[in-house]
Amino acid sequence: MDSESNQKISRMLPLLEIRNLHKQFPIKRGIFQRTVGVVKAVNDVSFKILPGETLSLVGESGCGKTTTGRCIVSVFEPTSGQILYKVSEDKSVDLGQLKNPELRPYRREIRMIFQDPFSSLNPRLNILQIVGEPLKVNRIAIGSELEERVAILLKRVGLRPEYIRRYPHAFSGGERQRIGIARAIALNPRLIVADEAVSALDVSVQAQILNLLQDLQEELNLAYLFIAHDLSVVGHISHRVAVMYVGKIVELAKTEELFMNPLHPYTESLLSAVPKPDPRLRNKVIRIRLQGEVADPSNPPSGCYFHPRCIYARNRCRHEEPVVREITNDHWVACHFSEKLKLRGME
Repeated sequence: MDSESNQKISRMLPLLEIRNLHKQFPIKRGIFQRTVGVVKAVNDVSFKILPGETLSLVGESGCGKTTTGRCIVSVFEPTSGQILYKVSEDKSVDLGQLKNPELRPYRREIRMIFQDPFSSLNPRLNILQIVGEPLKVNRIAIGSELEERVAILLKRVGLRPEYIRRYPHAFSGGERQRIGIARAIALNPRLIVADEAVSALDVSVQAQILNLLQDLQEELNLAYLFIAHDLSVVGHISHRVAVMYVGKIVELAKTEELFMNPLHPYTESLLSAVPKPDPRLRNKVIRIRLQGEVADPSNPPSGCYFHPRCIYARNRCRHEEPVVREITNDHWVACHFSEKLKLRGME
């Protein structure tokens, strides 16, 4: 993302603000299914998404990225915290406090693109029925008008309108994801949660889908929460990046700043794993291989959750949990020694 686009977005008020979000899942055992513990899938997460901005949420599998996204679209009810959605210039609503009937108007404005294009489409429905369903449910269009709207949506995402009566099995993975995108934008949303939207696709198809998402963002002024684990993809599409580890955000910054100047050891290790396109550079890059396993969210370690795997850990890290601090302008990190560490970014 270019710097001019970043500056324009930074002057706006947030479209969505997450404050101290927690989501816990009970662990039940025994004949009577008694609760013996909880999995802290999302643990005190806070961030903002501005209109027209792409904020990427990255981290290893199981770190809480998808759970965060599903709390935002009200698939999961948060345990605590606030999900503040801007309705107008002077009014916001907490989506986490609303019940199903009250959520209906906001479900039109916050949509989701799912990870697997093969399982996210009903194989018994044709494309007219799949893409047209949100239009019918919200009583926006029926009959010939519905067919016209779906044809326009298919054309907008790069598919031929003649495909309208075909079924999902007739399409490739990339085409199916385009159908999922058409369904997501059918109601003219303001925010889209894209959950690993390109991870199941071939690399060449990934680039096409990313370019499509960027074109739609400019055309419709969409905001994205882009959930991913591939930092090379994230660098292409994001304005800002938030790094998650075991349910917590450990670093958040503008994309270029985070890639060139990481302040958390976990971010450094993720950046070292990004493939280098120039074969002359591959042997010069030192890959950081983390030791041990990801911490158990039902029984996390004391202090900093990352300290058992961190090569820079000191005694303070084992006993004192770091707070998220703003080290430089709009660059936040949860590390006791971030000012003292000399970490490697992308070269």
